[in-house]
Amino acid sequence: MTTRHLVFDRLHNFRDLGGYPAIGGRTVRRGLLYRSDSLGKLTSPADIARLRDLRVRTVIDLRYPWEIEAKGRVPDLDGLDYHNLSIEHRPYDQAEIDPDLDPWRYLADRFAEVAEDGVKEIRQVLDVITAADEPLVFHCASGKDRTGLIAALVLTLLGVCEDDIAADFALTEFATPHFVAEWHAAHPGRTLRWPGYGRAPETVIRLALSDLATRYGSVEGYITGTLGVDRDQIAALRARLLTT
Repeated sequence: MTTRHLVFDRLHNFRDLGGYPAIGGRTVRRGLLYRSDSLGKLTSPADIARLRDLRVRTVIDLRYPWEIEAKGRVPDLDGLDYHNLSIEHRPYDQAEIDPDLDPWRYLADRFAEVAEDGVKEIRQVLDVITAADEPLVFHCASGKDRTGLIAALVLTLLGVCEDDIAADFALTEFATPHFVAEWHAAHPGRTLRWPGYGRAPETVIRLALSDLATRYGSVEGYITGTLGVDRDQIAALRARLLTT
């Protein structure tokens, strides 16, 4: 694991988005914005205590309602502000991706679908992140794709460079063996067809960001134009999440 990964018993991809250089020589503040794999796995007393110690008060769950029904959600802790905002609208099974396809192009195309289909929910996610006045965590199932897209958009708004955004995305690769093991445990007797399951190479998010720039002029153009995030909101987000 890296120094960004926080140690939990059941979570393998919980990490701090703070510390990256940002716009105007500022830095993303630590201890305010976290990304994670599913908090439905947060069942042990030690893990729950760790989340409390981080003072997290807002959770954004990016999964489908049916995923939450099947796998559970974050425990209903006192004072926790919980939002289920499912940004993906076209479900697919990564375990069944055709091994003969270009895997990273395939995943980037799914990111483009989310950016197109999930405009309402993605905007709501950014609104919640902007408004939160205490530590916040957002997550999906593995904290890889849906979570990775939101992280990339937020870091873009904070003026973090693409190289750092891509490097952050790829940190999920430290958790890949855990995700593969969890899949096998949950699907005894099934064969994992796609050898790239649980992978998160930089290529995927670089392709996704390039696709947004090609279609909308820039990633920020997608955020301000299609999502409708205005300059005042961007300023408020930077005021909260960046060092002065």
